[in-house]
Order: sequence, then C-alpha cells, then structure tokens
Amino acid sequence: MAFDKSNPWHRVPIGEKSPDVINGIIEIPKNTRAKYELDKDTGLLLMDRVIYSSMYYPANYGFIPQTYCDDGDPLDVLVLSQITIVPMCIVSAKVIGAMRMFDGGEMDDKIIAVAENDMSVNHMNDISELPEHFFKELKNFFEDYKKLENKSVEVEEFQNVDVAKEIIQQSIKDYQKLISE
Repeated sequence: MAFDKSNPWHRVPIGEKSPDVINGIIEIPKNTRAKYELDKDTGLLLMDRVIYSSMYYPANYGFIPQTYCDDGDPLDVLVLSQITIVPMCIVSAKVIGAMRMFDGGEMDDKIIAVAENDMSVNHMNDISELPEHFFKELKNFFEDYKKLENKSVEVEEFQNVDVAKEIIQQSIKDYQKLISE
C-alpha cells in the first residue's frame, strides 16, 4: 500500500515517550457539533457532517499518528484540556485510560489523555482520577450522538492507563504491518 508522506497520519511521529505520552492530532474541538475527520487521501481536514443530534463533543477529539485500528483508521484519542484546541493542532498528550466501544458492530477504542502542557489536567495519571460524572457524559454522548442517524454505538467499559498503553502498542504494530504490506 502506498502512503502519502505529506499526510499527517504518516508524517507526524507518534512521540518519543510513547505509549506514555503521545502526539494527538486534533480533528474536532470540544463543544462543537461539526464532525471533522482527516481525509486519508489528501491529508486535509474534511467536514464529514454536522452531527444530527443537539449534542456537542465533550472533549477535544482526534487521532494518534502512525497507528492503525480494525476500523481502517488511526487510533482515536480524546484530549482533555481546559481549552478548546483548534483542528490539526498537534498536542503532546499524557495517556490516562481508554474507552472501549463498538460503533456499527466494529470495535472502536478511544484513548483518553490529558494535554501535557495544560497545568489544569496534566497532574492526572489514570482515569480513576476523573470525576464519575465525566464517564456518564462521555458514555451518554457516544451512545446517543448517532441515534438520529439510525446508527448504534455501544460503550463497553472504561479501562485504566495500562490497558490504554497496550491498545496503543498494538495499534503501532498494526500500523507497521500495514505499511510493510
């Protein structure tokens, strides 16, 4: 498979301290209804749609470069920060956990991380340090935001930092296998 090295998925490194601290590339800023995603062919940001529900993304959302998952995309990441991060910004993010979910019957893990350079969140080391309500909001958003499209999403469970790092390491191996083919 040929890869365009100008595409941020392939050009941006995952980060020297991976899987503890990764580079996250933000596609969707928190508190928006726009569903942006990386166009794999051009490397530009594509506005996929305005989400059908009256919900807003609860966290900055993007992907981890040089990773690959079962859904054919790079590994997703939610980057917690006190600020809204602009799309296509590279954020150094400390991994603290994961959310396991199924989207349309396919496994679609989301890594949960905190912006390393945001003093309001960078003290956290594991999702157990997040308030219980955060998990309820995240689960509610991801299970409900596609309902008006007649699509189903099922959030399985939240996982600690160790499981999140295992998911990242597997996605790196899968990416290496993909680019070697």
